[in-house]
Amino acid sequence: MKIGLIGYGKMGKAIEAIALERGHTIVYTVNSQQPIESTDLPSADVAIEFSQPALALKHMKACLEQNVPVVVGTTAWQEQLPEVTQLVEQHSGSLLHASNFSIGVNILFRLNEELARLMSPQTDYIASIEEIHHLQKLDAPSGTAVTLAEGIISQHQQYTSWDCVEESAPVNPGALKIIAIREPDVPGTHEIRYSSDIDTLTLTHEAHNRKGFALGAVVAAEFLKDKKGLFTMRDVLAI
Repeated sequence: MKIGLIGYGKMGKAIEAIALERGHTIVYTVNSQQPIESTDLPSADVAIEFSQPALALKHMKACLEQNVPVVVGTTAWQEQLPEVTQLVEQHSGSLLHASNFSIGVNILFRLNEELARLMSPQTDYIASIEEIHHLQKLDAPSGTAVTLAEGIISQHQQYTSWDCVEESAPVNPGALKIIAIREPDVPGTHEIRYSSDIDTLTLTHEAHNRKGFALGAVVAAEFLKDKKGLFTMRDVLAI
């Protein structure tokens, strides 16, 4: 399969390595020196987009307008999802987006929802989310933390929104606390915590490196090739 990389930072390079290991070819990379306007996008069977939130919508539009299936790993653009959905329908396009492509994290998403459903009647427990990432992480909270929060809100009667605050800070009534921490050289750690006076129950995912994210993105590209429509990692993993 011929893959185009839109964004060629640390994540793009990790995806390139995994794609080559799996027998694919990288036909172009889009970065600040090679802008998308001067790239032959249709020369790729699938494009994988890991750039910046401010550029993601522009990149998605370009791919959809040129009938290039695109896997989107950039986060913090999801408020524009209705517009993206319309573009996919308008161009009969192919787009797969996820807040996290790690297979382990996507299983965590499902476990998180089930745990929230079970904990909903247990009013003595207070839920919170803590995420830790490297200092270069642009968005806070992470897209993964937001997805986890939305999963809890969908299943837990106590929570209707989320607040990203300092650990010691209070949150608004009905809000789920998210704590975002930035430290050197942390690929990504997410913990869901339910605490009471008696005990604490946690679900944790700790990434050891970027390989899990990169592998998931390439697997998503393999899934998306020759398909039409809007997909997520739940479709890829059938969960």
